[in-house]
Amino acid sequence: MTKEFLLEIGTEEIPAGFVTVALSAMEQIFTDLFKQARIQVGEIRTLGTPRRLVLVAKGLGESQSPQRTEKVGPPVSKAFGEDGKPNKMAMGFAKGQGVKVDDLKKVKTEKGEYLVAIIEDKGRPTVELLPEIIEKLIKDIPFKKSMRWMDLDVKFGRPVHWIVALFDGKVVPLQFGNIKSGNKTRGHRFMAPDEIAVNGFDDYIKKLKSASVICEPKERQKIIEDEVMAVAKSFGGMPFSDSGLIEEIVNLVEFPIAVGGSFPKEYLKLPKDVLITSMRSHQRYFSVVDKDGELLPHFVTVSNTKVKDNAVVSKGNEKVLIARLEDAKFYFEEDIKIPLKNRVDDLKGVVFHAKLGTSYEKVMRFRELAGWVADIFSREMKSNVTKEKVMEAAYLAKADLDTGMVQEFPTLQGKIGREYALREGIAPEVADAIYEHYLPVGAKDDIPTGEIGTIVSLSDKMDTITGFFGVGMIPTGTADPYALRRNAIAIINIIYGKGLRLSLTDFVDKSIELQERRGKKDVVELSSEIIDFFRGRLIVLLTDIGHPQDVVDAVLTVSIDNLVLAKKMIEALAEWKKRPEFGDLATSIKRVGNIIRGKEVKIKDLGDVDDNLFAENIEGDIERELFEAFTKIEKRVKSLIKTEEFNDAVGMLLELKVPIDNFFDNVMVMDEDKNIRNNRLSLLNKIRLLFMNVCDFQKIEQV
Repeated sequence: MTKEFLLEIGTEEIPAGFVTVALSAMEQIFTDLFKQARIQVGEIRTLGTPRRLVLVAKGLGESQSPQRTEKVGPPVSKAFGEDGKPNKMAMGFAKGQGVKVDDLKKVKTEKGEYLVAIIEDKGRPTVELLPEIIEKLIKDIPFKKSMRWMDLDVKFGRPVHWIVALFDGKVVPLQFGNIKSGNKTRGHRFMAPDEIAVNGFDDYIKKLKSASVICEPKERQKIIEDEVMAVAKSFGGMPFSDSGLIEEIVNLVEFPIAVGGSFPKEYLKLPKDVLITSMRSHQRYFSVVDKDGELLPHFVTVSNTKVKDNAVVSKGNEKVLIARLEDAKFYFEEDIKIPLKNRVDDLKGVVFHAKLGTSYEKVMRFRELAGWVADIFSREMKSNVTKEKVMEAAYLAKADLDTGMVQEFPTLQGKIGREYALREGIAPEVADAIYEHYLPVGAKDDIPTGEIGTIVSLSDKMDTITGFFGVGMIPTGTADPYALRRNAIAIINIIYGKGLRLSLTDFVDKSIELQERRGKKDVVELSSEIIDFFRGRLIVLLTDIGHPQDVVDAVLTVSIDNLVLAKKMIEALAEWKKRPEFGDLATSIKRVGNIIRGKEVKIKDLGDVDDNLFAENIEGDIERELFEAFTKIEKRVKSLIKTEEFNDAVGMLLELKVPIDNFFDNVMVMDEDKNIRNNRLSLLNKIRLLFMNVCDFQKIEQV
């Protein structure tokens, strides 16, 4: 029979950004702990609010699953004396395993007869194990920043005030810090602050709703979306789409109530992004737009408390917002007095990083790099983008960092630069690039749409990566303070999104050259280190979208310079791997690699294949048959790879499987004659190199 377990950790208000991560971690930690404890678990759910993290598990087993363990001990020959009685070795082994000597079994193995202890663990009741498991769960919940309080030797996202822990409706006795578990939760901080006794999950949810707490985040989100939409419609518009703001507010309130408000129309003269950011950043207000997406002089905010008169709340919100908009108006009017190009020199006083110079120096570096990329676009990709506009966009890309608007609202960087550029009459494609060079911010964000923005974005991000790698500031573990992984993923996503045939190696090397050797690392070593860094990001990205990891690793080991071609090869091999003949081919080429690896003859010292050294045997002219088969398909395979017909190239390689197998079955590679031996190794090495045009088959796992 299975049971229900309910856990609620009641706290002071946890920051909105912590809640979702904590709930996800709770579920995973709970799953892992109960798996380790051999306790059956059915459905697991997590839910919560700013003041509570909740987990409910249905279908928990009443006790651990039984476990039978066999421990192999000493050989029988050494565990018994000549009289057949167990000696100290046998008795010591039995004692160590908690069994009697008479209960030990004798088992025959390939190495002889050994003593074996069979340990039967029937398992303990779940209720006995729960306190220890749940205390560990609470301690292991991760937070970006944790707090200590009082003089307690514990820490959590925010101080814990109560814990509900129920198994089959009964309290599970446990303690975290100075808080002991019980069956009493608490309602809304202001509208229903009293303690509430609960006896299970359904009772818990029902009573919390009565106490003005909507514990399910999805339910709160639906209420927020519906109420915000209703208020916006009352103003003749609709809320400006902002999923990030909705997610944040979901984790800020326990009982959402939407309230509208208005502001003077004169502020609509400010740029749209300025108004939206002013409302969102500090006040967390939803902007209201008409059917054409134009802003209306209204907003919607979400309150966490019922009030007698919403008009009073609206008036207070309006007063606060108008003060913010007045600030924005002041900064805007002051900013537009100075052209963007005149602000670039001011970046000389802004330190990008102590080891990498000023923001001005960074701009000058990635401006040169962007010009280099623009030349490649023009020459190799037949792009019509002009180098002059690329250089102009790169020069102005960071100019808005010196504006009052960005200093007040950092999230406007790029957006306000584009706005100011358009007002100054700068070409729209250059203005757009000022904004787009920041894209993509996250792994799932949009990439730049324009070519100029694409080039400047790639260059800025590569400059950041090579700069920090050059001075030895490399991501370690989960620490990545300069977002180098994010920048690498952004570069990869842009290259794939645009289908760019850009040499990654050349790109990295050019960026390193422009860094002017700030660090002490050897250039070749540094370049290799950065390429390996990109390889690691690529393996994660491509396996995450479903490509077999061994195939991804095998291809990227030999081919990472052109990311587009590497991905196409991975896609082709992933399909081939589903076919049985591919596994046979992989086995054959692995035999080639295995016999070459570790030989006393260095591969670089091997000469050309001399067919005069081939020797016939009773099975025929096996060496010559392999050499002729190789010679026949080598140029064809390379030609197919050059024209990106990767499926056909792999299919062509299959023709070598039979002659390779015949060669190994009938020819002694390591012949006593040095010349014959080296000639055979040379032939095998040429075959290995041909296959390396596709991937490193040594890394392909058998199905």
